Amino acid sequence: MPIKVYNPTSAGRRNASVLDFSHLTKKRPEKSLVERISRTGGRNHHGHITSRFRGGGARKLYRIIDFKRDKDGVPARVAALEYDPNRNADIALLHYADGDKRYILAPKRVAVGATVVSGQKVEPEPGNAMPLASIPPGLQVHNIELQPGKGGQVARSAGNSAQLMARDGDYAVLVMPSGELRKVHVRCRATVGEVGNADFQNVRWGKAGRLRHRGRRPHNRGTSMNPVAHPMGGGEGRTGGGRHPVTPWGKPTKGGRTRRRKAHSTQFILRRRKPGKHTGGK
Repeated sequence: MPIKVYNPTSAGRRNASVLDFSHLTKKRPEKSLVERISRTGGRNHHGHITSRFRGGGARKLYRIIDFKRDKDGVPARVAALEYDPNRNADIALLHYADGDKRYILAPKRVAVGATVVSGQKVEPEPGNAMPLASIPPGLQVHNIELQPGKGGQVARSAGNSAQLMARDGDYAVLVMPSGELRKVHVRCRATVGEVGNADFQNVRWGKAGRLRHRGRRPHNRGTSMNPVAHPMGGGEGRTGGGRHPVTPWGKPTKGGRTRRRKAHSTQFILRRRKPGKHTGGK
């Protein structure tokens, strides 16, 4: 999907870019596949803020996505490609041969009119879903289950994919988008190919208002707060916080370990992801 850049008619337009949605074929969602979604403002059922800097944003309906891909043996035609305000990936509307309709994540290189199918023994073509036991090693996959039958949980955002490296007994070895090497049971399903709309990461928002439309509120620093609100707050004038960076609850944010020592999933991780900008490493 190409990026569109406008003439700098204003300060907000000067550094902004938008996606060109010319490849999308349908503007209104399928009425039977949407439901209302209540906005939480980052608060849980107690009213306590659990995700900071969330709130507002444009109203939207939730599109029900088929992450399980469990309709085996029934071919489906890609009827439309649509925009989904709840995620950065596009979605594809499938019309099954038996009359059923479902949404899936739109894979790369899958156009309107293409046929996709899911099952145990199907061709490893982009958009087809099958257990990891049936996918040839070396292929890129997305929408990967971590527990059989639970639905895809990994590699679901725009441009994302994991690579199937090998199979060892009842487990397949995958290279995750983060670089982590992980074992996943071969009965878990995945969809062949990459998630489309990879150019989403190249969009420049240009102004704060576009992030407010997406439900993102201003993110202020801990050093600018009062000491009652943040461990790094307070002091005379502008200060550096007086300590290593921490969260509002005092946990280190640069290099501090947060993973539970006896996490059940540790036995499936063959190699940890490389430390980087968001993992505290150097």
